[in-house]
Amino acid sequence: MDARLVTTHARIGPIPAPPRAVLPGLSPAWRRRLASLAWGLVSLGLFAGLWEGLWALDLVNPLLLPPPHLFLADIPGTLRYFDRSNRIGSVASGGGVTALLITMAWTTMRVFVGLSLGFVCGVLVGALVHYVRILRNLLLPTVLVLAPISPVAWLPVAIFVFGIGDKPAIFLVFITLFFTIVLSTGAQIESVPKTYIHVARIMGATGRQTFWRVVLPAILPSLFMTLRLNLFAAWMVVLIAETVGVGTGLGQITSMARSTFNAKLVFFTMAIVGLLGFLSDFGLRQIQRKMLWWVGPGGAR
Repeated sequence: MDARLVTTHARIGPIPAPPRAVLPGLSPAWRRRLASLAWGLVSLGLFAGLWEGLWALDLVNPLLLPPPHLFLADIPGTLRYFDRSNRIGSVASGGGVTALLITMAWTTMRVFVGLSLGFVCGVLVGALVHYVRILRNLLLPTVLVLAPISPVAWLPVAIFVFGIGDKPAIFLVFITLFFTIVLSTGAQIESVPKTYIHVARIMGATGRQTFWRVVLPAILPSLFMTLRLNLFAAWMVVLIAETVGVGTGLGQITSMARSTFNAKLVFFTMAIVGLLGFLSDFGLRQIQRKMLWWVGPGGAR
C-alpha cells in the first residue's frame, strides 16, 4: 500500500459507516407519506389544543363553541339524528354508525358525480370552443357572462328545472366546476408549446391524434390542479343544496342542528365534512398520480 494512503488514513481515522435508515424497510415514498401524516396529526392536535385551552380559560362559551371533548363525548346521542334512508321528510330512526355512513355516502356521491360531469363536459366544451371557430363565437360570450355568477344563485333554477332531490345538488356542483374548466381548457391549449405540435405533425400525426396524444397530456396536470382547487368549493355548495333543494344529507343535518340550536351536532357534522373533504382531496391526488404517470414526483402534488 502506498505510504501516503496509510498516513492519510491514520490521520483522519476510520471511515464512518453510513447512517442507518430511520425507518428500515420502507420506501422513500412511504416515508414521505408517514411524515405527512405525522405533521397532519400535529397540526390538528395544535388546533384542538388551542380550542381546548380557550375553553379551559373560560374565553369561549361552551354552549356556542363546544370544544372537541364536548361534542365528541356523546357520539351515540349525536348519531340518533341520522337516518338510513335518503327520503325527504323521513324521521331519523337512530340508525347509529350505519346511518352516519349512509348519509356521508349520499353527500359524497353528489359531490363526485357533479365534479366528474363538470370536469368531462368542461374539457369537451373548452376544446370545441378552442378548435371550432363558430362555436367559439357563439358560446364563449355566454360562458364569460355566466361564469362570474355564484353557484348558490343557481339553486332556484336547479329546483325549478330538476325539482327536489339529488339532481339539484349534483347540478350545483357541476356548475361550480364547469365554467372554470371550460375557460381553463382553452387557456391551457393556447399555452401548449408549439414545438410539440410541429413535431407531431412532422411525424405524421393527424389532428385528432395530436389532440389526444400531445395536447391533452400536456394540459391535464393543470386541469387536475383546477379540479382540486374547486373540490372544496364543491363541498361548500353541496351542503347549501342539501339544505334547500335535497332535504337529506349532511347539509340537512347541519341546517336542522342550527334550527334547534344544537351546537354539538353542528360541530360534529362540520368535523365529518372536514374529514370527507380531506379524504376526497387525498383520493384525488392518488388518482392524479396514477393517471398522470408521465409527470415527475414533484410535478403533481
